[in-house]
Amino acid sequence: MPVPTPTHVTSVPSIDPRTSMGAVHLTVSDLDGSRAFYEQVVGLRAREREDGDLELSGEDGRSLIQLHGAPSAPRLDRRATGLFHLAMLLPTRLDLAFALARLSASRWPLDGASDHLVSEALYLSDPDGNGIEIYRDRPREDWVQRDGQLQMDTLALDLRDVAGELAAAKDPQPKVPAGTTMGHVHLQVSELEDTERFYSGVLGFDVTVRGYPGALFVSAGGYHHHVGLNTWNSAGSGPPVPGAIGLRQYEVVLPEVSALDAVLARAADHDIPSEAADELSPGARRLRDPSGNAVVLRTA
Repeated sequence: MPVPTPTHVTSVPSIDPRTSMGAVHLTVSDLDGSRAFYEQVVGLRAREREDGDLELSGEDGRSLIQLHGAPSAPRLDRRATGLFHLAMLLPTRLDLAFALARLSASRWPLDGASDHLVSEALYLSDPDGNGIEIYRDRPREDWVQRDGQLQMDTLALDLRDVAGELAAAKDPQPKVPAGTTMGHVHLQVSELEDTERFYSGVLGFDVTVRGYPGALFVSAGGYHHHVGLNTWNSAGSGPPVPGAIGLRQYEVVLPEVSALDAVLARAADHDIPSEAADELSPGARRLRDPSGNAVVLRTA
């Protein structure tokens, strides 16, 4: 049976289908230690910003993660709302095999490895416990829709089979390749009803999967998900202590000013406040979802 759309979500125009994810901003306790992890274990390139933060990118210089060091920051609260994991999307399965090889060479432990039908993913945590997913997508034509719902699952990933891709490699890959993007962000939220109103009813993301208990997945343009939302650890919880280790904000990138203005107009209509985030991009605005997670809307 098709899963009905909740009556509490009013139909609104979908967010522009060309919408994508930008950088994820994190607070970490030891900036030098985190730099070593993200460069040597994950394979990102680090650039120091004028404000003292670190910008992390792949070979093409696309900003994926920004780190803010705060040695006295309160520790990560896994029960609070915030980041469940950020998810870096690699161009090919061979790139995923190289990522696995880097992790193996550094002896950094995996938190998990899953086949989600639409994708194959490796899971790990940075030195402060911030969750990371490194994944590759299967071709869209291989994704299965059933009763109007995209079929996703969490199956064990065959790591030996992934590693077998390296047999065809000609050269090593010490760094994350060009073409790597921030594929999605998965958040811990306090509840799902108001959360769906915000992400679907205001921002305009389409709900793609609601079959997971305690979770919701939304996207633009038919993607499997740009934002994952769950209450598994955080049901009924509030935001973390201000300035704590973890998520500072994440960026949603609209393709043009008119698309950004349409979303901001809906937010204003719902009396959702926003503030300027011009330090990231001219015209960017920062909003907070019902669980206090900061979302920066900007143009490409």
